[in-house]
Amino acid sequence: MSTSSELIPLPVTAVTCTEDRAHVERAIVLDLRAGTQRLRLGPVSALAVDRTLHAELTAGHPAAVLDARIVRDWTPRGPSPADDDSALRRRATALEEERTALEQRCDRLRTRLDLLGRLAADLLREIGEGAGSGEAERDRWTRELDRVDDERDSNGERLRSVEAESATVLAELSDVQRAVRLSETEPAELVGHIELTVHASAAGQAGLRLSHLTPCAVWRPAYRAVLDGESLTLDTDAIVWQRTGEDWSNVRLTLSTARSARGAEPPRLGEDRLTLTDRSAAERRTVHVDLREEEIADLGPVPVLGPPGVDDGGEVRVLHSPAPVSVPADGRAHRVPLSSFTAAARSEYACSPELSPLVSQVVRCDNLSGHALLAGPVDLVRGSGFSGRGTLDFTAPGAPVELAFGSRDDHRVLREAEETRETAGLTQRTVLTRTVRLHLSRFSAPGEHDDRVVVVRERVPVSEVSAVEVRLRRDGCSPAPDAVDADGIVRWNVPLAPGGRRTVTLVYDVSASGKVTGL
Repeated sequence: MSTSSELIPLPVTAVTCTEDRAHVERAIVLDLRAGTQRLRLGPVSALAVDRTLHAELTAGHPAAVLDARIVRDWTPRGPSPADDDSALRRRATALEEERTALEQRCDRLRTRLDLLGRLAADLLREIGEGAGSGEAERDRWTRELDRVDDERDSNGERLRSVEAESATVLAELSDVQRAVRLSETEPAELVGHIELTVHASAAGQAGLRLSHLTPCAVWRPAYRAVLDGESLTLDTDAIVWQRTGEDWSNVRLTLSTARSARGAEPPRLGEDRLTLTDRSAAERRTVHVDLREEEIADLGPVPVLGPPGVDDGGEVRVLHSPAPVSVPADGRAHRVPLSSFTAAARSEYACSPELSPLVSQVVRCDNLSGHALLAGPVDLVRGSGFSGRGTLDFTAPGAPVELAFGSRDDHRVLREAEETRETAGLTQRTVLTRTVRLHLSRFSAPGEHDDRVVVVRERVPVSEVSAVEVRLRRDGCSPAPDAVDADGIVRWNVPLAPGGRRTVTLVYDVSASGKVTGL
């Protein structure tokens, strides 16, 4: 078997990115000789998963793959500067050498100052001993003390100058190192390549297709909504991060919501025993009720519980990039456009005073993208520019898209609620009357003259038992509601003139028989 020492380039041609990993595909045309030979292909990411490596030769050539494996080499970075270093990295190396030289000068100056201090102490001790013994060499002592003091002052000034220069170099070195960390990435210590063993009956060219899984890649959906009058343009993008160790250049990108990390084992079934017991006389005489909050699902399937990730409604969704893309392996977010559509927009000013006193502009349109819109953040843009960021829920193809473009600062809603309870003497029937008053006001600029319709929504309870009745008192409501749906949502379309004020009143009764408890 012949072994080739030359490393054959193996570029990435297609990538399927899932929630937390990527399926990388590579394709190349090989020049094969007759017989069995071992080829070295690469480089490839050292993070590639070995057991997912799959290689095959295209049909049309009498050849077969005998073995394929990933071989990793350790290539640490040397301590000395390399020939391929950038100017920024060379500047950092020069500053480190300069800082080392300055630190050595500081050490020498500190040592000299220490020796001069010892010399001054010895000289003062000699002067003391000579004065005690009656020797007086005033001129020599004065001359020696002046020389030592001059040397100490001179070396102290040089030390302060060198320390200031060292501090300046250290500050510049810190800035350069931070710039290197932000603009350049260290080469990976592990570099991998593919060792491929191929047997060919005859010499010729054969196409090789190779694939494997790689971690450290993730994607999430993102949107950009532009409101222009009565039309809404919604751009669907994918935010892709990858730190696999190799760049993806001009690859076919596919985005999938498949959760390959989750196990496919069925849940364990536990024993569930049901027993029947006769109700007591007291239980048969009473009906216990309770109030509960229930969320109303308007669109799309119910989201499935699982790990944090892309909300796809419980079904695997696949999106394709319309053009080849390039994603460098820098770990940063890269925006990849997927689709865009423009549809007629239906705008309304909506308010739910029980939840919030703000009036928001809600825009609705149909999903004309041709694919499901996954849950994700939306950048909201109006005529004045960027106005904020919202959230888009999962939306099926053709279903209405609902976006909130922020609240109106010139509208206010004040909510007041009161409750009365009455009990009839003979039937012991309890009637609970609740009155809700909503005060709407609009503060307008001097140039505004048109009326604005605000859609106000309130809710009334919905009874599930015959012993409790809920009745909307239309004679007490002012004005009369425009619509009441089966979920108990009451809606008014309230026109507000510039600087106008309106009051909306809702009255409903909750009637329960005498055997009802818990109300």
